[in-house]
Amino acid sequence: MKIYTFFICIFSFCSSFAFPTETAKPKEGEGVYRFLLNNGRDPKEHYEEFVKLNKNKLGKDHSLIKGVSYILPPLSVEAANNKNTNSNKKREPLFGKKYSEYTIHSNKLRGATFFLASGHGGPDCGAIGIAEGKEIHEDEYAYDIMLRLARCLMMEGATVHIVIQDKHDGIRDDRFLKNNKKETCRGKEIPLNQMKRLQQRCDEINVLSRKSKDQYQRVLFIHLDSRSNNKQMDVFFYHHGNSAAGKRLGHTMRQTFKEHYQKHQSGRGFTGTVSARELYVLTNTKPVSLFAELGNIRNSDDQRRFLIDSNRQALANWMCRGFVADYENLKK
Repeated sequence: MKIYTFFICIFSFCSSFAFPTETAKPKEGEGVYRFLLNNGRDPKEHYEEFVKLNKNKLGKDHSLIKGVSYILPPLSVEAANNKNTNSNKKREPLFGKKYSEYTIHSNKLRGATFFLASGHGGPDCGAIGIAEGKEIHEDEYAYDIMLRLARCLMMEGATVHIVIQDKHDGIRDDRFLKNNKKETCRGKEIPLNQMKRLQQRCDEINVLSRKSKDQYQRVLFIHLDSRSNNKQMDVFFYHHGNSAAGKRLGHTMRQTFKEHYQKHQSGRGFTGTVSARELYVLTNTKPVSLFAELGNIRNSDDQRRFLIDSNRQALANWMCRGFVADYENLKK
């Protein structure tokens, strides 16, 4: 009996080293699903266990509380070894020093290629708003959101081409993003002339598209609108009038945003729209394309959507989920 007890103790002792307790604190805007992914756990496998381990630390609807350390579900020895030698860790310098490294957490978007272009850039800053006495420029905020979206898509296994690039400005968490004119179209100087500028990015997308072997290719143009100061607007989307796939993508995006607003701001409602419009970039790009207007840069309520970095990340997260939903629906 003593020998049996001895072996039980040894086993327990060894187990404590094989499966050490691991904790982590959530980043701004992270839900349980993203938190688990960012810490090397499979949400499908570990979600319920995570909730049980942390049931007294979670907020309403299992929300995470900033600054709280949460216990992560233990990995098997094999999974832990795989985590330590993770070949899915990647690096993209355009994301900036803080966010350049990322990990491919899923294959949800494997076989999908995306072309992302933030509006304006280079000599054209786009729409200008005034917040707290400071100018805020459309191209800087659209670019930051685009980079965040690119990173989200890559983490889901997608191939992403970042069409408008700024080697100096990665993903920034600042409230006010300093304006510059260093953006390029994949290294090429952006023309001042509007038609040449739009044609340049369309040509670049079409060249890259022809080289891609993926059947699912999608283009997203990201902009901030400019209306009167008192005009508050939800995110809305344009698609080419003859593109059934573009229309479907737009409605999937809208539904995704509506669901998240209902979850996070119940009772607020969502008035974003989807409509056809013959914009130059929608007419002159070969892959299925969508044009996103993320709000009114001159409206103080909409400005919170852009000025707060966690809100910019939320926009990127939701658009990523919209793409995942569209891709999965297409495979059914």
